[in-house]
This record gives sequence, C-alpha cells and structure tokens, in this order.
Amino acid sequence: MLRPDYPITTERLILRPFRSDDLDALNAFQSRSDVARYLYWGPRSRAESAAALAKRIHSSTLQKEGQFLAIAVELASTGQLIGDLNLEYLSAEHRQGEIGFVFHPDFHGKGFAAEAAAELLRLGFEELGLHRIIGRCDGRNIASSSLMERLGMRKEAHLRENEVVKGDWTDELIFAMLEDEWKAREA
Repeated sequence: MLRPDYPITTERLILRPFRSDDLDALNAFQSRSDVARYLYWGPRSRAESAAALAKRIHSSTLQKEGQFLAIAVELASTGQLIGDLNLEYLSAEHRQGEIGFVFHPDFHGKGFAAEAAAELLRLGFEELGLHRIIGRCDGRNIASSSLMERLGMRKEAHLRENEVVKGDWTDELIFAMLEDEWKAREA
C-alpha cells in the first residue's frame, strides 16, 4: 500500500492530491489539442475534465494492483496547478508499476516535469517497493521520450505501428528503470 505523506515538496513544486477546485486549471490544459495530441484521449470538454478529476480525487492512495495514484503538481511560488502525475500499480507479484505525466504547455522546457517525475519514481521505488517502473509514450512524442531518458530510464522497446490512435497507426516507445538503477542514481 502507498499512502504518500502529502504535501510532497520539491525545490519548486508541491505535489498533492487533486481537489474539486482544480477543475478550471485541469481543464485549461486537458482541453488543448496540443496537449492531447499524443494521448489516447482528445481535447476534453469541461464535463470530461470533471469526470477525469472525480477519478483523480479518489486516487490519492494505492491499495492494490490495478489502481493508480493521481497527483496534482502545483507551482510552489504561485499555487497554480501545472501538471498531472500518475503511478499505476501494475503487479504486486512482480513489483511493477508505470508512470505517466501531463503538463500545461506554458510550463514546458523549465524542468518542472523532470522534477515532479523524479519524485514519482521515488514514491514507486522507495515507498511502494517496486522492482521495475515503466513509462510509455507515442513514438512521435519527443518531449516525453527525452524526459524519460533524462530521468535515467532506458529505452527497452520501439514497437512499430502497434496501435491505432485517433485513426492513425502509431509507434510506441517503452522506457524502464529498475530499483537497483534508481538506487545507483540516488547514490
């Protein structure tokens, strides 16, 4: 089980559970076509963001495999919601999880996603006790693949045209990090 000690603070960010008053800020980036471009879902209406937020509000802890931990990323200096993190508990037996992240484009290129995602890896390895964490992205999503490489995740697979996403065949990249690699990175 993982019940993070919220709020989690980093140098510039506050990681916390989602709240009902996050709807406007969440929809501000979920409704954008440039944000949804490489995701399975398209730009979300306010109602669709509200439904996604309701799930996130009830996902602030992990109790069993198949669940996901949803964490809001807030800019410490302003209190603005700038991102959305996920840690999915894939397998208890094999101690595996998957991370995901979506950030408002106004905050791209400033290191915020790397700062937040590193904390997500820490939660997975050090608090949930995972052995292996993966991250997946559309093969065209250079920003996400570059971020996972900067985090120290290794590219394990490039699956050619393995899915139809929004009517197009797309490649999928799979990155991973092992617990020992995390410990070596932190040493």
